[in-house]
Amino acid sequence: MYSPFPKLLMVFLLMTSGVGVHAQARQLRVCADPHNMPFSSRDQSGFENRIAALVAQDLNARLTFIWQRMGRGFVREYLDKAQCDFVVGIPTNYPAVLTTSPYYRSTYVFVSRQGNPVSSLDSPSLHSLKIGIQVLDEQYTPPGEALARRGLQSSIVGFGAIGDGADSIMRAVADQRVDIAIVWGPLAGYFAKTVGRDLRVAPVEPDVDPPGLPFTFAISMGVRRGDLALRDQLEKILVDRQSEIRAILDEYGVPQLPIASLISASRGSR
Repeated sequence: MYSPFPKLLMVFLLMTSGVGVHAQARQLRVCADPHNMPFSSRDQSGFENRIAALVAQDLNARLTFIWQRMGRGFVREYLDKAQCDFVVGIPTNYPAVLTTSPYYRSTYVFVSRQGNPVSSLDSPSLHSLKIGIQVLDEQYTPPGEALARRGLQSSIVGFGAIGDGADSIMRAVADQRVDIAIVWGPLAGYFAKTVGRDLRVAPVEPDVDPPGLPFTFAISMGVRRGDLALRDQLEKILVDRQSEIRAILDEYGVPQLPIASLISASRGSR
């Protein structure tokens, strides 16, 4: 005698199986700063938020941001303790994490008003200018150290590098409270557009201040040391999504330098 129950049982198993798969969908947790435009923001409007969304899409994962200021100790307290899975932007080969190949490389830039160009740290005109410099954790960023080497400490005006006031250094140039500023390129490129004034952005020259103070940095994604599986998945996504990621960076005004040789070197060192 024919019985409908085997077919009904199969339908039930298929239905419940689908529910189980959905309920157990992979969660991708990203460490991100809630107030650090143009990189990341709680409203997910930063370019790192958007790149993280591409990664989650390719991994078919549910994206969750673990909001935390990216200051001293965040790797130890958040990434190492598995409160999040990866960081979207961190210097390539940063020793506390396992990094991917770089997906962009940028530089510090001079920010000046139109008609007041400076591109070299050795320009004699710097000695008569008030110079804005970013400060991170009560320390000058590399340009501040370079200016101090040249005896220009008294010309330096410090500004916060992250947080809600990160654009203050750009506004200080626009409002003529400082004559010029030296700013990390991604922040300068973004706020040069949003400040809405005629600001000129030019890469710092030389890109390395002898004997070895760099002004250009390659940026990668970072995972916990030993998490080779996730690192390799991210590597593939960076290749597959290269054009989309570059378009996002362009949209935010990020100055981008060539990285092809760096990618080869990074892969060769593994």
